[in-house]
Amino acid sequence: MPPALQSQPESITLEQYEALPESQRAEVFHGQIYYMASPSRDHQIILTELLFTIRAYLKKKGSICQVFPTPFDVKLSDQPLTIVQPDIFIVCDKYKVDKNRCNGAPDFIIEIVSPGNPSDDYIRKLYLYKNHGVREYWIVDPRHQTISVNNFKENISTVQYSFDATVQVHIYNDLYIHFDEIKELLE
Repeated sequence: MPPALQSQPESITLEQYEALPESQRAEVFHGQIYYMASPSRDHQIILTELLFTIRAYLKKKGSICQVFPTPFDVKLSDQPLTIVQPDIFIVCDKYKVDKNRCNGAPDFIIEIVSPGNPSDDYIRKLYLYKNHGVREYWIVDPRHQTISVNNFKENISTVQYSFDATVQVHIYNDLYIHFDEIKELLE
C-alpha cells in the first residue's frame, strides 16, 4: 500500500493508559504506547544518588519544589496524548501535581540512558521537553559516563560533562552534583 493509504495505529486514550497493570512501565508518545524495560543496577545506583542529593538540597533550602523519581507520570499533552516517566524530575508549581501525575512540564528533568533505547532520551524526549517548557534537561549516560546538560531556560546548547566532573543544576545557583562520587559507586 502507498504510505497515504496505510492505516495508522489507533491512539491510546488516557483511560486505556490508566488501565494498564501497575507493574507495566510504559510511556505514550503522540498517542502511541511504548513499553519500558526494567532498569539496570548502575541505573538504579545513579538514580538513588541523584535523588538523595536533590532531595537533601530542597529540604535544606526549605524549597516549595518537589522532586519525584520514576515511576510517576508526567502528562505533557492531552492531544495527542503524551505521557512520560522521567527518571527524576523537579516541579516547583504545586498545582501541576495531583495524586496521579504531574500535569504539564516539570522545571527540571534527568533521564538516565537505558542501553535498549538511547534515542528516546537523546532525540524524542529532548524535543518533547524543550517544546513543552521544561527549563533544564539532563541526559546521564552510564555506558559512556557522560552528562549532557540542556539549559532551555537560558537557551544554551547542550554542554557535555564526564563522570569526573561536578555539574551545576542551573535552575538553582548553588546546587552541584559531584559525579566523581557517583562514579566510585559504579566500579
